[in-house]
Amino acid sequence: MADSGIKISVRDLVVGFGGHTVLDHVSLDVPGGQILGLVGGSGSGKSVMLRTIIGLLPKRSGTIALLGMAQDTLDDIERHTLQRRFGVLFQQGALFSSLTVLQNVQFPMREFLHLPENLLAEIAATKLQMVGLSPRDGDKFPAELSGGMTKRVALARALALDPELVFLDEPTSGLDPISAGEFDELIRTLQQTLGLTVFMVTHDLNSLHTVCDRIAVLANGKIAADGSIDDMLKSEHPWVKSYFRGPRGQLIAQRLEHIS
Repeated sequence: MADSGIKISVRDLVVGFGGHTVLDHVSLDVPGGQILGLVGGSGSGKSVMLRTIIGLLPKRSGTIALLGMAQDTLDDIERHTLQRRFGVLFQQGALFSSLTVLQNVQFPMREFLHLPENLLAEIAATKLQMVGLSPRDGDKFPAELSGGMTKRVALARALALDPELVFLDEPTSGLDPISAGEFDELIRTLQQTLGLTVFMVTHDLNSLHTVCDRIAVLANGKIAADGSIDDMLKSEHPWVKSYFRGPRGQLIAQRLEHIS
């Protein structure tokens, strides 16, 4: 497991658009080697929080530090260095449609590294193997991929620079249950093997039960609950109670308990 020091630190984060406040003084820490699942209702601000943390959306106030580096204090060189140390898997994969799978995985390496073509190809092929794809898949274009393969390619690209920290935005959305389960298993295996810290936005109850070490719930612009799956099941917060102890949550919990 990676160093358990705090890898993501968010303090009093406020984010809004126009007159609408999406995140209202949100604070959250993620220690190294942990898989945190961020969950909340539709429109609760889960993806907004992820995109603000990685610097794609502006904040109104508050502080964000990644890997011990406070974002507000970084110059361009330091920010560039920090960006090399984390990877991102966006919700729909966000692959470049005009590039092959291999070229998509190589993209961040071309941006940040200066390597010969043969080494770029070798590293990209290795990343594809890490996520369960074959060298032959490297020649395909995104339009030729299934949903599950698209997610795997996007994950390979997120891992291209050997990051310490990985952000996953709804990694199993759009996948059938079998593919989603396989992807959950892949995330857990890679996290354990590589010692990654993972910040995962999800609505998938299976993922929350089987993959996440800890769960944080966003509701009404704030963190409504934070803890283990057992803590979620004990929470009396109305949304948390409905989500985790409703019929679907109980069914998944019973099934997983039966399997274990």
